[in-house]
Amino acid sequence: MNKSLSRHPVITGTVLLTCAGFLTKILGFVYRIFLSRTIGAEGLGIYHMVFPVYGICLSMCASAIQTAISQSVAARKAGSGRILCAGIMLSMTIACTLSYLLYHHTGWVSLHILLEPRCADLLPLVALSIPFAAFHSCINGYYYGLKKTVVPAASQFIEQFSRILLVLMIYRFDMIHGKAVSVQLAAAGLFLGEIISAAFTALAVYLSAFSHRDQTSSSISDHISNTITNSPTAAHSYVHISIMLFTLSLPLMLNRLVLTLLQSLEAVMIPNQLLAHGLNDSQAYSTYGTLTGMAFPMILFPSAITNSLSVLLLPTVSQAQSSGQQAKISQTIQMSITFCLSLGIYCAGIFLFWGNELGNCIFHHPEAGTFLTTLSWLCPFLYLSTTSASILHGLGKTPTTFWHNVLVMIIRLGFIFFGIPAFGISAFLWGLLASEICLVLLHLTALHCLVPYRWNIYSYVIIPVGFLLISIGIGLAAHFAFSQLTFAKKIPPIICLGGKIICSTCCYLFFSIQHYRKNWSSIT
Repeated sequence: MNKSLSRHPVITGTVLLTCAGFLTKILGFVYRIFLSRTIGAEGLGIYHMVFPVYGICLSMCASAIQTAISQSVAARKAGSGRILCAGIMLSMTIACTLSYLLYHHTGWVSLHILLEPRCADLLPLVALSIPFAAFHSCINGYYYGLKKTVVPAASQFIEQFSRILLVLMIYRFDMIHGKAVSVQLAAAGLFLGEIISAAFTALAVYLSAFSHRDQTSSSISDHISNTITNSPTAAHSYVHISIMLFTLSLPLMLNRLVLTLLQSLEAVMIPNQLLAHGLNDSQAYSTYGTLTGMAFPMILFPSAITNSLSVLLLPTVSQAQSSGQQAKISQTIQMSITFCLSLGIYCAGIFLFWGNELGNCIFHHPEAGTFLTTLSWLCPFLYLSTTSASILHGLGKTPTTFWHNVLVMIIRLGFIFFGIPAFGISAFLWGLLASEICLVLLHLTALHCLVPYRWNIYSYVIIPVGFLLISIGIGLAAHFAFSQLTFAKKIPPIICLGGKIICSTCCYLFFSIQHYRKNWSSIT
């Protein structure tokens, strides 16, 4: 890799976050396999029912403020240390209030909002997780703004690793003492993981703040000292920055809150509409648990790359816009489309060809394989919508993405409300595809109106599809040749499946790198 490319913050940051994301998702797969075999598909469904409430709380106290911190630090609207401290104080004030309210009203929330009384035992742990999640979210936003991704990347991995380790310890303890395993085990893992992640990021900031090597970090130390000594000037500065961050985050906060409410309605409606389709309570939550706890995580596994890219595209596009670099924004859009479609088309092919085998080999659940095959068509649109939305946010078009998302959520709710009672869960899956196609078209149209870019159907679609078919053909041929060997029959099916996918992936990467390498320098 040439030096200019390796030193580019978007590329190096994306690579680092992607590596951490892949490690985290691999651990997450192991964790979900463990949960599916301890609390079952129905337990997974009940556990995932609490995430709408958790998501609503985080949209109000964490995600929007994290983005505001990232944008402000990238634009250097004030000292980065002051931005971080003010953001933490603002976020924690909201988070602690929400945590208190949820903790003392778990019964009402589970009965009247989630429509599932069994969630009442999980919500107290979810409530206690909120302040810790908000805290490390602010610190990650600070480092994203600086385009220093080591701490956010490490916190992802440490959170997941510690969650699995502590849950396994609790599970082992319960088994030794003859205690029954319940869904609370998963909620405990969520709570403990957030605590560890918050502690790690706090330690990272503390060590960075008192290091004499980084002038920016030294400024953090100065601002913390000013806060402790109650300097009137510092207090006024923090109030001013807090107001600035709140003003900047409020539109995004309201947008995400509305979207999260719609997503929460979607999550609550799916099991209930499955009951209307004729499934009993256990079947409905088992289907929902299989979809959200098994199939979706696997479909979203490659999104570790696009999520990492989208996080770093926002401050990059913001900086390019503030300096009037329209050509750079256009190149960034074209690079994002090329990359996301190349990745999405390949993943769609893998899940379409081998989704059933993946579901059976990994989760031992045929329905998971069926979901993977159906959801495979989502991949190109799902990955592209993430990065295109991030670019729109970087261009200051948050309201635009909001209305786009509201429209597609209404489409999905329509499929759920009218389709599931008649056609079952398949109606929701096809509703997902229709809504994601609509979302991508809306995002790309909006981007083209703001910053004209060249749409190359040959490079974006035809080339990746050709590479996909050749790569899968090579993988199948290699598997066939290997299966003729005497000892091949003794190898477990999951190893053989992994071999086919790895062989196809290596071929696809080779072809793609050879074809696109001439274009990589355009983003530096």
